Amino acid sequence: MMSRTSIFTTMQTQSAHYPMFGRQPAVLFCRKICGMTQNLHEAAFAAMMLDDPEAKCAATLQLRSDWSAGKLDVESCADDPCAVMVPGRPQRPQLVAPNQLTSRRVGTPDGHAAMLHAIAHIEFNAINLALDCVHRFRSMPRSFHDDWVRVAAEEAYHFGLMQVRLQALGRCYGDFPAHNGLWEMACRTADDVLSRMALVPRVLEARGLDATPPIADKLRSIGDRESVAVLDIILRDEVGHVAIGDRWFRACCDDRGLDAEACYLELIARFNAPWPQPPLHREARLAAGFSSAELDRLAAGRS
Repeated sequence: MMSRTSIFTTMQTQSAHYPMFGRQPAVLFCRKICGMTQNLHEAAFAAMMLDDPEAKCAATLQLRSDWSAGKLDVESCADDPCAVMVPGRPQRPQLVAPNQLTSRRVGTPDGHAAMLHAIAHIEFNAINLALDCVHRFRSMPRSFHDDWVRVAAEEAYHFGLMQVRLQALGRCYGDFPAHNGLWEMACRTADDVLSRMALVPRVLEARGLDATPPIADKLRSIGDRESVAVLDIILRDEVGHVAIGDRWFRACCDDRGLDAEACYLELIARFNAPWPQPPLHREARLAAGFSSAELDRLAAGRS
């Protein structure tokens, strides 16, 4: 088995041969990288550390294919508690503080593109987040890794859909600034799978369940039906992704003898995680595993 360091070194060396990834070179490159190891966790790390978005998506889809074909094995050992402070990502977009992002009206060309870019940025980060779960939490059961490999592949699909929509507007990923909030929370929860499941899928990604319908309404109002159709796909899949996080969060709480819903509120307070903004998409959140009582508490606001 190759170590994380040797895989990463080879990735850096080999990527110099592919300064601009076309579809076929990206696929061949990713097959080579993923084929360097039969260890699922190291293959996930290799995909996560790729900077080029197309290469990352190709590697993630190859990872799922290899995993489904039985070509990769899990390694039963302790979790890796060391946060990856900077995962693979392109030089652009420029990352800024959330309060430095410019608010634009969706009815303008820049505002329209910026809204789609923000969604693409979330989907790109979600690929890395899912791959990090596979790479990091090695003590978890095989079914945990099966879930997050699938999530990573679906997030790569979503990112590809958003890239197409950006290109239809003459734009591409990286054209607008973005913030790093999702990955910052991943770093803060790197040492504890329970905290990760609570605060990334059930807090940050669940916010997307609430935000998607209003965004779709804005896009519908300017006649962008193609992007609305993409958001319908993303919302459908994201309910499943939040449900996966919910299921594993509750399983971890059961293992530790904790009341899941009380623990959730305690973690939000301890990490000063963002409270959901109304209106909550109750139907989607219920389908993702939140209870009615929990949603009533969240709707009441932070006390």
